Parts: sequence; structure tokens; C-alpha cells
Amino acid sequence: MEVVPADTNDADALVDLWVELAEGQRAHGSHLLAAPNRASIREAVLQHVVTGGLFVARDPTIVGFVMFGPEVDGYEQDVTRGIVRNLFVAPERRGEGVGTALLDAAESSLRELGVDVVSLDVIAANEAARRFYRRHGYRPQRVELEKRVRDGESDTDSKEG
Repeated sequence: MEVVPADTNDADALVDLWVELAEGQRAHGSHLLAAPNRASIREAVLQHVVTGGLFVARDPTIVGFVMFGPEVDGYEQDVTRGIVRNLFVAPERRGEGVGTALLDAAESSLRELGVDVVSLDVIAANEAARRFYRRHGYRPQRVELEKRVRDGESDTDSKEG
């Protein structure tokens, strides 16, 4: 297996893998709709290819990918942050070090860009992903909270313990 920068010829395969990733995240409570976002993710894939922020793991076909880049939200901070936006490994290849190789490559590339810290999002209910990132030194820095305000749910429907 080798981790290399993606190229534009990889776009269709990467979009298919991203859809698989998004569909899988629905089981963990993600609100992201997979198939309806094909055009948007294709554009994001191509943009990340052009900027060097997309690596693939090949063996010999693509068995995983990572999308990343420097944070560009315009706020002044005391650190320069990089963001890992998506990391996916084909289910049959998990546990073989593919994810670690992809994450290491993204972190190395971000370090070369002068990034001080790397940030990423993980769905709270996805314990396997949270465990993976903890093993690689990631710790909670911010916590996103969510509350449903439609469909008849109220504050009293779910109580904190």
C-alpha cells in the first residue's frame, strides 16, 4: 500500500467513497445526506486535489483517502490550525494501518505548511472513530451541542443525567 497525492483522475472513485463515508455516518446520527451532495463533494475533491490537500491510499486501487487543509476562516488566533475534513478507509481494510498512514501523511503535509495544531470533527456516537483519534493524540477541544426544535421534542423529552 502507498499513500500518494490524489489526482483529477481519482475524482469519480473518491466521490463514490465519500458517499459511502457519508452513508455510514448516518448510522451514528449524521444529518448529512450522501447522494444529494455528489456534485458538491466532487467540487470539493477537485479543489483539494489542486491545492494538494487530498491523499489516497492505493493497493493497487484506492482503499482510503484523507482531505485536509489549513483553516481559512479569517479569525485571528494564537495558533495556525489545520483541518482534517474527511478520513475514510474501506471497511474491509480497517485495522491494517491504512487510516494511520493517511492521517500521518496529512499531518506531515500540514506541518510543512506551518500549521501548529490539527483539528477534526468526529460524530460523538462513533466510538470507533473517537478511539482511533484518541490513539493518535487527539483530545476534545470544543464540544458541539445540538437540540431538535421540531417534531414535537421539547426540553423535557430528554433530560441530562
